Amino acid sequence: MFDGLIAFGHSLASFLTFESIFYVLAASLVGVIIGALPGLTATMGVALMTTLTIKMPSNTALLVLICTYVGAIYGGSRSAILLNIPGTPASAASCLDGYALARQGMAGRAMGIATTGSVLGTLIGMFFLALFTPLLGDLALKFGAYEFFWLAVFGVIVSATLTGGDPLKGWIAGFAGLFIATIGQEGIHAYERFAFGSRDLAGGFSLVPALVGAFGFAEILVAMHEKRPPVKLNRLDSVIPKLKDVWQYRRTIARSGVIGTFIGIVPGVGEDVAAWSSYAAAKRASKEKEQFGKGSIDGLMAAETGDNACVPGAMIPVLTLQVPGSAPAAVLMAAMLIHGVKPGPMIMIESPQFVYDVVAMMLLATLGILLYGLTLTRFLIQVLRVPTTIITPMLFVLCTVGTYALASRLFDVWTMLLFGLLGFVLRRYRFPVAPLVLGIVLGDLMEKSLRRGLVLSDGDLAPFFTRPISAVLAAIIVGVVLLRLSPVQRALRRQVA
Repeated sequence: MFDGLIAFGHSLASFLTFESIFYVLAASLVGVIIGALPGLTATMGVALMTTLTIKMPSNTALLVLICTYVGAIYGGSRSAILLNIPGTPASAASCLDGYALARQGMAGRAMGIATTGSVLGTLIGMFFLALFTPLLGDLALKFGAYEFFWLAVFGVIVSATLTGGDPLKGWIAGFAGLFIATIGQEGIHAYERFAFGSRDLAGGFSLVPALVGAFGFAEILVAMHEKRPPVKLNRLDSVIPKLKDVWQYRRTIARSGVIGTFIGIVPGVGEDVAAWSSYAAAKRASKEKEQFGKGSIDGLMAAETGDNACVPGAMIPVLTLQVPGSAPAAVLMAAMLIHGVKPGPMIMIESPQFVYDVVAMMLLATLGILLYGLTLTRFLIQVLRVPTTIITPMLFVLCTVGTYALASRLFDVWTMLLFGLLGFVLRRYRFPVAPLVLGIVLGDLMEKSLRRGLVLSDGDLAPFFTRPISAVLAAIIVGVVLLRLSPVQRALRRQVA
């Protein structure tokens, strides 16, 4: 324990420089603004910033990206409370009570509650990040090719099941992502697949341009298509959080922090599920259930604590298993690989200090959002008045220039545009985008693990089902799929009745 605290102290001290503090403040501000603007997501913000930090030192670049991530998840509450429009999907649950409080003349108090929940949620998630990452790192050393194959499948299936209303649409999107990951040269013998003689396609689709397109350019197209009405802001009262609110709802904070963290650990689920799950748990436990949706402090605190606790939670599987816990975490993992950091089971052996570097980055990002939440809220909400016609061209330029700057390849720009159109079509027909992205991210891991496992077993599939961890993961996957099938659900309802 004390070794971990000492390592964390060293990491924190390394970032206490003028340059690092400047990047913390700048990136947190950018994240808050991106989160506050309806339609722009944390994933889009992190993807765009990844393209702009490509030439930075690895620790500085990751500090910027984590601050952007945390800031965007927090910033979404601004528009949720004032406009009843979630700035990010993670803030959708905050609309229910946040906007109701604003209509009652308590917009400032609602924002204070959101700031409190966001900061405390991130701190709770940080605690579990520092505690569980070394433990899971030791467990992950027992994973072989068979276990990593099922882990990749588990990530896609669970993400597809939980992120959309119709699980079938989620599974289709997830397996479409797995197919896209097979385009280009395969990883063992470099055999070209689905390249059709194109040298560019032979190398496959680069991950970052695909992510920028699916989340960045697609959001631009959605914003242009929807033509949102002009913004009208409510008058603010005091935004300083009240200590009595923290003490009164301490159980809600603790419960939501734990729920958010553990949902973050589940691959591909994300902050929006964490917020709704925390909100539902708070409503079940509350003695004032009738107030939920009408201006409940308890409900708003639960939603904001849960979605922000999910951020450090989503980093746990990234660092230990190389499996992203959310869509923004997938972009962060790609950025780590670009900057020469290799997350996975060996991280606690090869670079154990990096885990505590990430915890220190989370703490600095938390201090950044606390500063802006207490001091600049009145200024930041004016960003909501900026017309979409000004924002969208600027974002498109950033998407294009940033994508091209990665490798100076025009093909990457075409990739970004293609995945942007694909993401737009998926949204139009209510297909979740997160499983598609997770399929692209995990496709390489799944394929290589499958082929390595078959090589080790001389083509025998039995070890995929007989090894203890593999058998448990396979059983969970089968159970998740069966429980989402309509005939099984009807049969279970008849049994209960």
